[in-house]
Amino acid sequence: MAKTNKVAIVTGSATGLGAACALDLAGRGWNVCINYTKSRKEADATYAAVKAKGVDAILVQANVGEDADCRRLAAETMKQWGRIDGLINNAGTTKFQNQGDLDGVGPEDFDRILRINVTGPYMMSRAVYPAMKKQWEDKQERGAIVNVSSIAGVMGVGSSIPYACSKGALNTLTLTLARWLSPAVRVNTICPGFIQTRWLLEGMGEENYNKMKAGQEASTPLRQAGTAEQMAEAALYFLTSAVNITGEFLIVDAGMHLASLPMKAR
Repeated sequence: MAKTNKVAIVTGSATGLGAACALDLAGRGWNVCINYTKSRKEADATYAAVKAKGVDAILVQANVGEDADCRRLAAETMKQWGRIDGLINNAGTTKFQNQGDLDGVGPEDFDRILRINVTGPYMMSRAVYPAMKKQWEDKQERGAIVNVSSIAGVMGVGSSIPYACSKGALNTLTLTLARWLSPAVRVNTICPGFIQTRWLLEGMGEENYNKMKAGQEASTPLRQAGTAEQMAEAALYFLTSAVNITGEFLIVDAGMHLASLPMKAR
């Protein structure tokens, strides 16, 4: 592993996909700002695992639904390293609720979910943009932002109607930011399907989780259920490799979105 001087912030990186992104970045020699809201024990473990890869890291508690916290995340990262090259907007929330139960969600659910899943990425992007713009103007070093959306934002499925709406809005935010933050910053999005994470297991319950996992392994074209590490690899493609791509969405769901189309004989 060759160390670099590059720096990334990964929101919601105590566990799951965020932690996988932080570890993958560290494995590629990046310094990482690890962010958490409540999961301090898990965040400490991720921090230790990142440091063990020989890079530098900081751990910052912050709620991306609060503008002051977003600005503090960026400020503490700049204080530590003097630069921000990448941002992965991974932090998100939902309410696990049957979409057919229209009375199961209310305005307060929409407000909370949209604030974390849409307003949060907007505020984080706004907070890091000055640093990325300066690096572009001074050194022609372009920044990159990756939003973690969901197949829910493409197909209208998922844990709840507010969640699907929020991810659809995040996809639109990606297009807008890609246009207006250029040429200093590239902005792209990954849209994962099912991911084997504790967050999904706890939200769905063990029985429903296991049924969905088995269904993914039996019915998706690739016959597999996604892992956090696979999703992190897709996110880091946009962050570190896709130098001529901006304003794009990448569906990472083992082909689940093809399920309604005729399948060839097996």
